[in-house]
Amino acid sequence: MPRRAPEPEPRPTPLPNLLAASRGHGFHTEVGFQIDPHRSGHGYVTVTGKVEPRHLNINGVVHGGVYATILDTAMGAAVITHLNEGETTATTSLYVEFLRAAREGETLTARGDVLRRGHHIAFAEGNLYGEDGRRYSQARGTWYIWSHEPPSPEAAARPRH
Repeated sequence: MPRRAPEPEPRPTPLPNLLAASRGHGFHTEVGFQIDPHRSGHGYVTVTGKVEPRHLNINGVVHGGVYATILDTAMGAAVITHLNEGETTATTSLYVEFLRAAREGETLTARGDVLRRGHHIAFAEGNLYGEDGRRYSQARGTWYIWSHEPPSPEAAARPRH
């Protein structure tokens, strides 16, 4: 029986520029946090927002998933500032440490910084701070970097191990 050619892997869609992303829609905006383009630049991005009742867990403090979302957004957007034309990226790993709990009404600010950008992998770290400057959470992660160009037919036909 002839072997079928493998299905091509899904490819990420082109990314918007950082300023457009700061005003656009995305999961971070649905959660209520925004990229601050005035406190962001090449290799670093700031995300900020105010804690609302929807962000709280059953203990009345901010849910850990909110911290992870804010930090992933800041670090991922920082990686985006390192991309070349025709590249896009996605989180491949995220490690978050929760240092203290935030409460309703507090303003949280995350800063993500790129540690290293390789050909296909980027490394970033992030910190989440309260209004008083205390660190609430810290994170590290890796991002895979793709080209928008689909693989050549020859490359797509090669068996994967």
